[in-house]
Amino acid sequence: MGITQLNVDAIVNAANTQLLEGGGVCGAIFSEAGSKKLSDACSKIGSCKTGNAVITPGFNLSSKYIIHAVGPIWQGGSNSEAELLYSAYIQSLTLAKENECHSIGFPLISAGIYGYPKNQAWKIAIKACNDFIHENKDYEINVIFAVLSDENKKMGENAIDEICFFESSKK
Repeated sequence: MGITQLNVDAIVNAANTQLLEGGGVCGAIFSEAGSKKLSDACSKIGSCKTGNAVITPGFNLSSKYIIHAVGPIWQGGSNSEAELLYSAYIQSLTLAKENECHSIGFPLISAGIYGYPKNQAWKIAIKACNDFIHENKDYEINVIFAVLSDENKKMGENAIDEICFFESSKK
């Protein structure tokens, strides 16, 4: 099931800084939401810095909102990529909470054409979501990752196991 078919309050678009319609996940979201309406809404916002997120209506999607999160382009790991990717997830979750979204669907941000190594991207995604949930115990939110391959799913499951094991061993 693709991200646009998820039954959630908000889906996350792996956006570019100009908030323009792109390819991959971004292109699918624009297409199914209604390209003209979504492009107009994004052009009113203007842009979004790497590591940040903005929100628009979901238009033709079943999701009420689209959160446009800008992850970093992979440049080898020494240009704050991890911090920027972590921030993109936290900013997305914060916007979801501010807009009373109790369910959110994520792609694996930056791991497509932006070249972020998938294994590392998963660890950052799971850590950010886990941190947000632990820091917002008073807010119930269901986090779903939309992945299209068994290999990606297995990497995500391994990251969850690793993060959860590490967190429980610190107690």
